[in-house]
Amino acid sequence: MRHSLVIVGAGPRGTGLIERIAANAPELYGGSGLVEGFDIHLVDPHPPGAGRIWRAAQSPLLWMNSHAEDVTMFTDETVDMAGPVRPGPTLHEWAGIDGGTFADRQLQGAYLRWVHERAVAALPSSVAVHHHPRRALRVSGSREGRQHVWLEGRPRPLLADLVVLNLGHLDAELDDEQRELAAYALEHDLVHLPPDFTADSDLSSLAPGEPVLVRGFGLAFVDLMVLLTEGRGGRYEGDTYVPSGREPVLYVGSRRGVPYRSKIGYDWTGERPPLPRFLGPAEIDGLLARPEGFDFRRDVWPLVEKELGFAHYHRLFTVHPERTSVAWTDFEEKYAAADRAERATLVASAVPDPADRLDLAALDRPLDGVRYATHEEFQEGLREYVEADLSRSHDPAYSPDLAVFLGLLSVYGQLVRLGNIGSSWHGFFSYLASGPPGPRLRQLLALSRAGVLKFVGADMAVRAEDGVFRASSPTVPGFSVEARALVEARLPEPTLRRALDPLLRELHADGAGETPDGLLRVDRADGRVLDRAGRPHPRRFALGPHTDGRTPGAFTRPRTGGPAFRQNDATARAALAFLSALAGRAAA
Repeated sequence: MRHSLVIVGAGPRGTGLIERIAANAPELYGGSGLVEGFDIHLVDPHPPGAGRIWRAAQSPLLWMNSHAEDVTMFTDETVDMAGPVRPGPTLHEWAGIDGGTFADRQLQGAYLRWVHERAVAALPSSVAVHHHPRRALRVSGSREGRQHVWLEGRPRPLLADLVVLNLGHLDAELDDEQRELAAYALEHDLVHLPPDFTADSDLSSLAPGEPVLVRGFGLAFVDLMVLLTEGRGGRYEGDTYVPSGREPVLYVGSRRGVPYRSKIGYDWTGERPPLPRFLGPAEIDGLLARPEGFDFRRDVWPLVEKELGFAHYHRLFTVHPERTSVAWTDFEEKYAAADRAERATLVASAVPDPADRLDLAALDRPLDGVRYATHEEFQEGLREYVEADLSRSHDPAYSPDLAVFLGLLSVYGQLVRLGNIGSSWHGFFSYLASGPPGPRLRQLLALSRAGVLKFVGADMAVRAEDGVFRASSPTVPGFSVEARALVEARLPEPTLRRALDPLLRELHADGAGETPDGLLRVDRADGRVLDRAGRPHPRRFALGPHTDGRTPGAFTRPRTGGPAFRQNDATARAALAFLSALAGRAAA
């Protein structure tokens, strides 16, 4: 019987893994003289390459939130990995479109399908790939023997020498608050849409002209906004929205009360900040070596702040020196030696204009302590805030903002090694680095002016009372709005205990390790699944957002290190070494 590798999840992460298997096989498998090969079984109800999120069967109105030139599935020399670099085209090079385009998700899906086909074609001829368009239900088998991967609707399992779980974004059962809200909605004939992938949500119950409370102001909200406006026949004439009359009225708020920061709308020029500078491998090694462990807010966040500040001021001093009052060499020396309070004093004396200083707290919570006398005044105030964000994000005079973005990518690449660091960092990263395209925020402004979209404020509270849902915010004291519909515009939390995916739940029941946040624990060296005692499973691996090794995405900007690519390479090499050893023993 041929040896086999089962990959559960055939989306972009599974495709990236196959690409790395093909790249590393000449060294680790084919080069050993082994000719019998092995089988790769892809298990996913969706077509390989695009997977669920990037499938063709979704609205063409939905975009990527990255420029086409910033999307690649291929490695380059900036990726810290043992395997060989195999370059390939970015999305814009492959599709022949302008690099500044925000492509629709259907086009990205076509790119991913092409990458998948290319990766499969690059495998040794002795390796066969089989796609099983089914869900995987559970994995059984001893640590020492072949694994059994049970599929929906199939009486016998797939036999696997190794299993890699690339499960992607998952659905989850409701938490206590969501269960109470759902029960209240059922009792009072209301509409409650829990956290979900917006493209998969049934929005038909949101009636035209009726108020709808929306909790969440990130990318899930942007999709919702598009589907309930243009998706219902509305259109834009310049900066004016012309309603179709089929739209509901959206009242949106969140913890921050503002939309995610706009994507930056200019290109990088000149020298990049030399990153990492204050949060690199040595600092991560030191944190991991602490016998007492580390606290993210106390031990890690100060390094994050210093690193992002370094990226910001390196750009400001080297490209816009007329807006500083000291030489960069003097500033850098003092900055490196200063603690947080000393850095604030240094910056105040060396950077005259507060608009040129980096204030992460103000960026993160712009409405903290801000109060408006009326709901109408807040609408105008938040429109001014979004307009200012758009103006700054498209003005290269503020290119230190782009340097901070590069700093965020560098920091994320380092923090992946720490494993479980809580959800606050991921939320902060997404808010600053994974916001919507500028055109989406211009649409948001047009919808606000048209009265189709209204802002609730920060720390939005939702109460179920008097037969309705009611929302309020301290941003506008005394104001509240009621509605018969509530949408939770955010993704489900990918935890082991609450995942609807039966395979993850079975892994948890079978003793897989779990972080305090409920993520699957994996070995940060190669992605092997850890048990509750911290032992790596010799035959099971996991990659993706359900693990504590999660990265910003399955693909990334060119020349930014690509943590997901590094992980894919390490897992592919570990799998090939294992399969090669099995084949060698069989041949002997």
